Amino acid sequence: MELCMIVAVDERNGIGRNNELLCHLSGDMKNFKSLTSGCPVIMGRKTYESLPNGALPKRVNIVLSRDENYILDGAITCESVEEVLGLRVVKNSQRVFVIGGESIYKAFFDHADKLYVTCIRHHFEDADTFFPEIDIDHWRINSVSDEFKADEKNDYPYFFAVYERIRGNVHYVEDEFNEI
Repeated sequence: MELCMIVAVDERNGIGRNNELLCHLSGDMKNFKSLTSGCPVIMGRKTYESLPNGALPKRVNIVLSRDENYILDGAITCESVEEVLGLRVVKNSQRVFVIGGESIYKAFFDHADKLYVTCIRHHFEDADTFFPEIDIDHWRINSVSDEFKADEKNDYPYFFAVYERIRGNVHYVEDEFNEI
């Protein structure tokens, strides 16, 4: 299972304000739908409650909440990161996406293998929630798209970046094994 995070950030890693996205970019929404369709998605209670139509279609929705009595139609509820990671649907999926909010990104960040980041070329002064800093000592950029200009469907320019966690030197370990 590959644990991925998908997020849209402004120039200061802002992701939201007042429990809403900073902006709606049509291109970002299409990318989100394309990447996450058919995959389990993990989110916090506030993120789930902010969805305009409830559970996201064509995805297993997993909601992390501290309230053990929090029950949802169309979603699996869990109380801990460990419980989420232990779910059969998570362990048996090729790819799983963490979709927010801030505390959920922080809780799963050390478990993530890949980051799908929409970089918005704007600084939102009123952002009140943020994505964790991406430390280049632990992450490498796998790909970066061309920049998309602002247009009638996208109020701000943006681009997509994909990061992969840097793992230990596998070849070194294999070479040592072969020498024995």
